[in-house]
Amino acid sequence: MSKPIKLYVSSTGPNPWKPVIILEELQIPYELKLLSFLELTGEEFKNINPCGKVPVMYDPNHDILQWESGAIVLYLIEQYDTEKKLTFDTVKEKALLYQWLMFQMSGQGPFYGQLSWFNHLHSEPLPSAISRYTEQAHRILRILNDALEGKSWLVGDKCTYADLSFFMWNFILAIVMKCEGESPFDAYPNVKAWHERIADREAVKKVVEIKQEMVESENLGEDYMPKDLNMDEIRERI
Repeated sequence: MSKPIKLYVSSTGPNPWKPVIILEELQIPYELKLLSFLELTGEEFKNINPCGKVPVMYDPNHDILQWESGAIVLYLIEQYDTEKKLTFDTVKEKALLYQWLMFQMSGQGPFYGQLSWFNHLHSEPLPSAISRYTEQAHRILRILNDALEGKSWLVGDKCTYADLSFFMWNFILAIVMKCEGESPFDAYPNVKAWHERIADREAVKKVVEIKQEMVESENLGEDYMPKDLNMDEIRERI
């Protein structure tokens, strides 16, 4: 029997939870190491990941320490998805899966992340930056909406790791975009239906529940930031 894979996570960020969803979907034994904001941004953690970011994975079965969420997702799929539950073994489909994962990593994650920064964390309002990254978030949604026209999933006829990789950022998009009383998916019906299909998966529901329990276990304010630090201290450490 495999030894549990160890994954370092934070409670609030979306990226650490991408590989957790894969672990749950594939029923791979794992354990989570929750890092507080101070631990995550401290010097000791940089001995594990010089970037000072989560997730970080350690697989004791192969003595592999790895960081970067997309790389971890690919590793888990290639090493443990022997039944091809979340992937394909055909050349065309594999190429498209890589394409969509790279788009998530280079498009959705960075642009949503920058929008979140300028909407919630920047020291002063910068309307031009907010406008720029809001437009880019909508561009990402348009691309996904067009790709999902007449389809349930991005690649082939089943949910794959490519679909799952987009979920956590879309899950918090209403907060990122500061939507008030409306869904960020209202203008993108294909994305909305796709997101709801993913959210209805048992593994995904379990991961969302675990994440929320971890959020509630920490001393965080309404903005999900540590209550014992002011915003200048938080910005300095990010």
